[in-house]
Amino acid sequence: MKKLFAIVAVMGVLTFGSTQLAQAQDAPAAEQTEQAAPAAQAAPADEAAAPAVVAEEGGIHKEIKTKFIEGTASFMSLVAIALVIGLAFCIERIIYLSLAEINTKKFMAAIEAALEKGDVEAAKDIARSTRGPIASIYYQGLMRIDQGIDVVEKSVVSYGGVQAGYLEKGCSWITLFIAMAPSLGFLGTVIGMVQAFDKIQQVGDISPTVVAGGMKVALITTIFGLIVALILQVFYNYILSKIEALTSEMEDSSISLLDMVIKYDLKYKK
Repeated sequence: MKKLFAIVAVMGVLTFGSTQLAQAQDAPAAEQTEQAAPAAQAAPADEAAAPAVVAEEGGIHKEIKTKFIEGTASFMSLVAIALVIGLAFCIERIIYLSLAEINTKKFMAAIEAALEKGDVEAAKDIARSTRGPIASIYYQGLMRIDQGIDVVEKSVVSYGGVQAGYLEKGCSWITLFIAMAPSLGFLGTVIGMVQAFDKIQQVGDISPTVVAGGMKVALITTIFGLIVALILQVFYNYILSKIEALTSEMEDSSISLLDMVIKYDLKYKK
């Protein structure tokens, strides 16, 4: 079920990204078609439709598409791919961590009630049928409850480390794309500057019109790279906060399990 949610989320993000890219590529053709209308009809029509055109051009969505095209597809596509893949990893982690959360107090109360009755098998069934790392740790501890408190403690500590590794799985890829996005933007900046100097060398002039194109590409790629890094950083910090919360619950629950095992040993073993 977790893998199904993750696959659906990744496919949705990829579909959204490809749709936006296609719309961005179609924007210049639509603008050229509008400019090809007869001048005699355009003069009065432009005066009437001026507010609508201004409103459309002032939209953030349209402005982003325009700047995406002006930044050239070779570098802007790489930045967009970094955003899409980075968001896919973020969404997968968020779904996984959300499914790992349970009502810890209710779960521990059910386990304690079963152990109070001396029904270890019922406690195992509760832990086995509950999702999340806390339930998995409890199940591993209850499986060794007859071997003594020391064995249970070692089992809980060892399996707690395994579950913590599962929680952090994939986070290294998110940090990779956080670092990659601005790096791609800076790469576009350097290449844009090189293109500007190439034009100066070809023309033999350093006028603003000669270097404007290369400078514009350089600045746009840097801006988009930094924006992508900021977006992924926000998601990454949110994921880290959820991991820290789950890790704290795992530690508290492990201590509670050891207390339950000690009470069980005192009540039924002696």
